[in-house]
Amino acid sequence: MNDPADITNWLRLSDLITTSGQPSEDQLAAIADLGVKHVVNLALHTHALALANEGATVAELGMRYVHIPVDFTNPTEADFSRFCMTLADVGDDPAHVHCILNARVSAFFFRYRRTLLGWAEVDARPALNFVWRPGGVWASFIGDQAATAASHQYAGQDY
Repeated sequence: MNDPADITNWLRLSDLITTSGQPSEDQLAAIADLGVKHVVNLALHTHALALANEGATVAELGMRYVHIPVDFTNPTEADFSRFCMTLADVGDDPAHVHCILNARVSAFFFRYRRTLLGWAEVDARPALNFVWRPGGVWASFIGDQAATAASHQYAGQDY
């Protein structure tokens, strides 16, 4: 089965991990058809683009739903810790991780790959740069101190 091409900022990070912006109900069904067992959402349910009753939709499709609400203006160490614990719990099951635009998710995976998996920045950075180049609190969150005074830069799109 082919990856859905119509989901905002869709990325396949590995055979087991895919990421994106907010999927629709139909797109969640396509994700389930890929064999995904877990859907992890880092966005706030109160966001205007959030999917109403996403947890119920995911459950109806036979997948497990995990919600880690990350405030875009204040990503925390507790958020990252919960993210890492969730990935450990997922283990070798296929999982899809999303937020609204894949910005939160790409930053979390960049940091995860660098700090937990020991990836070199040159190897971890392309997936992040596909979506954006974080500034401010997000640059600090991922350990890019040189960019903390900069604004976010989006990959060819004005979100």
